[in-house]
Amino acid sequence: MLTMVNKINRSGAVLWLLLCQAVLMHAALAATIQATVDRNPVNLDESFQIVFSADETPDDEPDFSPLEEDFDVLSQSHSNNVSLINGKMSRSVRWTLNVMAKHAGNLEVPAISFGKDTSEPAALLVNEKSGNDDLSNQEDIFIEVEAAPENPYIQSQILYTVRIYSRVEIARASIDEPEQADAVIEKLGDDKNFQTQVKGENYMVTERRYAIFPQKSGMITLAPLVLTAEVLTNSRSGFNGFFGSNVTRTQRASSKAISLTVKPAPASFTGKHWLAAEQLELKEEWSGDLKNIKAGEPVTRTLTVLAKGSTVGQLPELHKAASEESVKFYPDQPVLQEQKNVDGLLAKRQEKIALIPAKAGSFKLPAIEIPWFNTRTQQMEIAKIPETTIAVASSGPAPATEPAKPLAVNPEAKLQPLVIESQTSARQNIWIWVSAALAAGWLATGVFFLRRRPRREADKNETQEIKSSGEYRQHLKQACADNDHLAAKNALLDWGREQFNAHSLGGIAKCCDARLRDEILALNKALYCKDAQPWQGKKLYQAFTENKAREQWTAAKDEALEPLFRL
Repeated sequence: MLTMVNKINRSGAVLWLLLCQAVLMHAALAATIQATVDRNPVNLDESFQIVFSADETPDDEPDFSPLEEDFDVLSQSHSNNVSLINGKMSRSVRWTLNVMAKHAGNLEVPAISFGKDTSEPAALLVNEKSGNDDLSNQEDIFIEVEAAPENPYIQSQILYTVRIYSRVEIARASIDEPEQADAVIEKLGDDKNFQTQVKGENYMVTERRYAIFPQKSGMITLAPLVLTAEVLTNSRSGFNGFFGSNVTRTQRASSKAISLTVKPAPASFTGKHWLAAEQLELKEEWSGDLKNIKAGEPVTRTLTVLAKGSTVGQLPELHKAASEESVKFYPDQPVLQEQKNVDGLLAKRQEKIALIPAKAGSFKLPAIEIPWFNTRTQQMEIAKIPETTIAVASSGPAPATEPAKPLAVNPEAKLQPLVIESQTSARQNIWIWVSAALAAGWLATGVFFLRRRPRREADKNETQEIKSSGEYRQHLKQACADNDHLAAKNALLDWGREQFNAHSLGGIAKCCDARLRDEILALNKALYCKDAQPWQGKKLYQAFTENKAREQWTAAKDEALEPLFRL
């Protein structure tokens, strides 16, 4: 009996030993994964590296999603290293993550699962960024922005200047572009680079300028711009060896937000179309001598308007067809240009019109007037080309022609055809009037039944599915941003059907102002011409936005003036 008990005890001890050995073997086979940071503590808005290293290949790929709660993962890389030293082989596996803390405080790098293997957590201290608003006295990189004027008029130019100051070496950097839903924004020229001193410190400065044209009055806010820069450090990556590349750290800097109060058009402006600019010039040129114009010979008139501090979409159409029946006008497609200078936008609209007088004499071309608001003097002005009188000379003596001789006809034979023709004409006139009356009655009956016919269910559904103009604008904005000419066409057709009951791009263009009409026709050309250039949608959406703002301003002005016309 005792022997049996001893055997059982020995068997249990063996099983226990085997179990412990299996656990130890599993622990020995499991990869050991360590998490380390390259710096501790770190500052907020400053990148650092988290390195996960293992001496063996882990069970599976890592799941880094737990990091997203406290960190922004900017980039990550994976490397394997095998080395043979004194006949002994060693292996290491590394995952390097470039991250940035989302908030300050005592944070923890959480345990990361690599399949059945898990890394160890790591503690980290993140310091709050200095609360001093004078960034130029505290930071290696900072941004200053300014906008002028602070109280602009609607659709007038705002110069928005961005300056990036740096006293460290930057490998590469990117900065947000200014955005404002109710404004047209254009970048002006190339960046300027120069050096300066700020409180005794040397800084490299990059300056960039934008022209902003607000499309509605009221308060608008230009959101802060965020700069993300890869800053070179003095150290080199130890893992890559002596010949490794320089180590960089990501650093961010933000500008301040700027709020502007946009004023509506002043009541003193009496022009039909609102146009704000710093300077405006209107001129005309002729291809020939106005004193030697002859009938039947063409002459070309060139009208040009230049506006500083304005977009080309705000410039009005210059040529208006005269009422002279003795002159034919053949206008060319207008030339629209925008010159982006450092001190602002210079807009140009040029129209060429060929004139062909049909006969000798004199005729008048009406005066051309452009009311505009001078943003420098804060006064309304009028650019004008006075009425022009043109004398047309005869092209030469007309060739002499002999008068037609009357045919010799027998008097008796002449009466009979005339009687027959008169009777036939009378009968034909009677039947013409009868036919016209029957056609009018048939047409009236058709119109009556067409109006009484109930609308089809499809028409009702289509009416129910009419979209708001805001949706059309959003669809057109997206299509123009993607340079998708087909989507832009569909958005314009939807808008044109609702606004003007027009079912083609040509029909819609006729209902729009000059700039938007030209851009719609350019889209039409890109859609159907074989040799058309790749279409860019930026100008179309800009013209659409300005056309919308102009309609709202005109409607508001008409509404304000309406009581003057009531009796």
